[in-house]
Amino acid sequence: MIIPEKNRREISKYLFQEGVCYAKKDYNLAKHPEIDVPNLQVIKLMQSFKSKEYVRETFAWMHYYWYLTNDGIEFLRNNLNLPSEIVPATLKKQAKPAGRSLGGPPGPR
Repeated sequence: MIIPEKNRREISKYLFQEGVCYAKKDYNLAKHPEIDVPNLQVIKLMQSFKSKEYVRETFAWMHYYWYLTNDGIEFLRNNLNLPSEIVPATLKKQAKPAGRSLGGPPGPR
């Protein structure tokens, strides 16, 4: 399927930024819920990436889920001309939430 370069770049930017992508198995859906491109183009581009082993695919409950692999990260980094400091959201270290202290003033039980 021929996908316009603008749409291909938009899908690739979203995939690299998030590290994951999903799509409902509905080939007639006019627009993907997260990206402003037709759902069919997202599915077909991800199928292409899957055959090149840039993404790993899971299918559940009528939805496709794609996870970016290390080869896919390198490919998209070169394709989108991004520096090596920028990483997908799935690889970023998250700050641990502030936990409750173990001690405290005694109170009624």
